[in-house]
Amino acid sequence: MAELAVNKQASEFRKGLQSGISIAIGYAPIALTFGLLAKTTGLSIGETVLMSLIVFAGASQYISLSLLSLGTGAFEIILTTFIVNIRHFLMSTALNEKCEEDHIVNKAIYSFGLTDETFSVAATREESVTAGYMFGVISISYSSWVICSGLGHLIGASLPQTLQESMSVALYAMFIGLLVPSMKKNAKVVFLAVLAACFNTIFTLTNALSTGWAIVIATLLSAVIIEIIIGLKKKQGEREHE
Repeated sequence: MAELAVNKQASEFRKGLQSGISIAIGYAPIALTFGLLAKTTGLSIGETVLMSLIVFAGASQYISLSLLSLGTGAFEIILTTFIVNIRHFLMSTALNEKCEEDHIVNKAIYSFGLTDETFSVAATREESVTAGYMFGVISISYSSWVICSGLGHLIGASLPQTLQESMSVALYAMFIGLLVPSMKKNAKVVFLAVLAACFNTIFTLTNALSTGWAIVIATLLSAVIIEIIIGLKKKQGEREHE
């Protein structure tokens, strides 16, 4: 019986590895770019790899690089990362309904590797999600992200100094690349981005807050205001239908 359970987990792990190959391939260029930008920001290869090992979140790591380059404190970076990743609570809750019953330790371990991509692969699986399957998906995607981050740093170190310094522009290009597709799909994102930019500009120009806190407060304020406006519009629409 125990041997049968082990064989099943091994089979599920292999299936997870196969499902995660596409994620690993997709992560490679993004992680390479992250490693290269981390080098230009001033991080050592050890710090770069350690961040990928501990954080394992693309958008958050790029944001952290931007904040580090501005001299932002650790607490503001952690708080900003938390705000950006609040969606993980919803993803974890949704995936938990699809997962087989398992020891809480196993769930805690593979929940660390939950990203938008690993969640999508697991959530769209027809069968129930097992621990072995999740470990397979996460192992290959996590390895790709960490290894390619280190390789990106090594590649960046071999580039001419002038080119390394100019690569900081790529950080802003990356943010634009992440934001524009969302803005095309949802007008709410457009208003959110514009309002957050306005608040951040006001806080920065008036020196009311440090750079890190300006970003955090601007993000929170714009999100709250947009949600309040949308809520009021819904209530008004319901009243008109009545």
